[in-house]
Amino acid sequence: MATDYDAPRVTNTDDEPSEDSLDQLKAGRNESQSAVADVEETDTAESFELPGADLSGEEFTVRVIPKKADEFTCTSCFLVHHRSRLADTAGGRMICLDCAG
Repeated sequence: MATDYDAPRVTNTDDEPSEDSLDQLKAGRNESQSAVADVEETDTAESFELPGADLSGEEFTVRVIPKKADEFTCTSCFLVHHRSRLADTAGGRMICLDCAG
């Protein structure tokens, strides 16, 4: 069955709710959207850590493991891979399978 979407709609008055005035609808919307923040007094901005915070007093320790004999550094992504991941050595450049892909 074809439907003409340009034709005016015919609605049943039985299913349709009673028409409210625009002022009543606006008042109901404002009442239902009143937001109450659930924040305790002990919660302050000092308890939140923002990105880009000053970490100058922090000490980071990283254990550096030297490259092994069966590993290579990709000349495209500069990551250390196992020799089994070597895709191409054209022109003396060692490229991993991910970068060659």
